[in-house]
Amino acid sequence: MSKHLAVIPVARSEDWWQLRHQQKCQEVKSVNKKAKILFLGDSITHAWEVEGEQAWQEHFASKHAINLGFSGDRTEHLLWRIQNGELEELSPDWVVLLIGTNNPGHRHDTPAQTAAGIASILQEVTTRLPMSKVILMAIFPRSRNQAKRMRQAVDETNALIRHYCNRQQIVWLNINHHFLTNKGELLESVMPDLLHPNATQYVIWAKEVNAKIANESTRLNLIRL
Repeated sequence: MSKHLAVIPVARSEDWWQLRHQQKCQEVKSVNKKAKILFLGDSITHAWEVEGEQAWQEHFASKHAINLGFSGDRTEHLLWRIQNGELEELSPDWVVLLIGTNNPGHRHDTPAQTAAGIASILQEVTTRLPMSKVILMAIFPRSRNQAKRMRQAVDETNALIRHYCNRQQIVWLNINHHFLTNKGELLESVMPDLLHPNATQYVIWAKEVNAKIANESTRLNLIRL
């Protein structure tokens, strides 16, 4: 049986993407083992440098955090980046992974195919960064409501990938309830295009990540004791 495209590492040909990859490899070398938190993902992660810039400066800059989000990436693109220099000589305490929304969005991948791509990424990350803990984010909600194809695809993928968490090296974080109304609707006041969060949501994300890190650090220390 041939492998699905979601798990086959491949680079993108756009000039900006190639340049960003080179720049990020240099940033990784300059920060080296000082980095405490590493973010991996697509445009939603990329936008820590745009809508999320203020939240990043407040919550992560002092921790020498690195943002390896690339707009438009699918799982196979992130897999290629990981295998081609973007994790070299790093040993962060925490890796925050949010990826997968573009697989069904661009190519209509099934939830199982997207989940397989995420599993491949987790395998690479945990192998290359054996001392790092991974926060696997639930893919953020998209589209107006649960009747929409993309919302269903995201929800079904999340139901699969949450089982990759082992509460040791990989832990699960689902903050999607912060983005939705009580009826499960996504509004433009939260995500203007019903996909990408606004600046306020990046503050929420930052606080939730820091709270998760604090809680998990306490739990893991108690386990060791």
